Amino acid sequence: MDLSVNIGELRFKNPVLTASGTFGYGEEFADFVDLERLGGFIVKGTTLNPRDGNPYPRMAETPAGMLNAVGLQNKGVDYFIGQIYPRIKDLDTNVLVNLSGSSIEDYVAAAEKLAGLERVPAIELNISCPNVKAGGMAFGTSCEAAGRVVAAVRRAYPRTLVVKLSPNVTDIASIAKAVEAEGADAVSLINTLLGMAVNSETQRPVLSTVTGGLSGACVKPIALRMVWQVYHAVKVPIIGLGGIMNATDAIEFFLAGATAIQVGTANFINPRVTMEIVDGIAAYLERKNIGSVRELVGQLKVG
Repeated sequence: MDLSVNIGELRFKNPVLTASGTFGYGEEFADFVDLERLGGFIVKGTTLNPRDGNPYPRMAETPAGMLNAVGLQNKGVDYFIGQIYPRIKDLDTNVLVNLSGSSIEDYVAAAEKLAGLERVPAIELNISCPNVKAGGMAFGTSCEAAGRVVAAVRRAYPRTLVVKLSPNVTDIASIAKAVEAEGADAVSLINTLLGMAVNSETQRPVLSTVTGGLSGACVKPIALRMVWQVYHAVKVPIIGLGGIMNATDAIEFFLAGATAIQVGTANFINPRVTMEIVDGIAAYLERKNIGSVRELVGQLKVG
């Protein structure tokens, strides 16, 4: 069975990637997963300067999911380049960096640094970050803001540019078209949904930040719907994520229009889940007598 897929000019040996923020720098899962069997992995959110993240508590379990408000805690792009990159650059898989920022200038400066890394073939641009110059509104919640940051990074970054879309909008297809028009090679969706948890005994929010990002199996129906809508709106490839817990979930995303998928919250429950999903996709193709996973993309039968 042919599991290979292409995102722009970038080839993946299979369509299974891991989602940023759930897989560390890859090394943390090396005891459980053959990293080189993955199509690729996306390292934790990286910013131009170090970030401490939000105060604790910043994670909470919810029915069929979890909330997180970690706040992009990381040691900055220079730390990644100097300390992490040398340890993971020779892996025989695609290593992508999830790039975040609070201003267009931050995004561009970090992207220019990452452009010098020969063995990082792509970045995933997280536009769900609050734009400090626009009063905290996320870049990804308006077509204009999303297009502006993507255009600026596109000028600074020559390799594959994936843009990660926020689901906290009324029309995600319009956002997808805006970033496609400004040079995105692909889009990934969905990022987490805004949610909250309350402790009825203390009568206080569970998270220090009150609200946080909801992920896990509970968000899959929304993620599938958005992937399907975006597939019919843009021509660039889609990387689907949101509640993928097993191979069946992954196949549903392919049918809805995703070329590849990312596994996120499921890694916390079963650190070997990505290997099981790779094997499960191959088994499905064999059972259905389908030669290539690419034949599934967008083949949802409607009507």
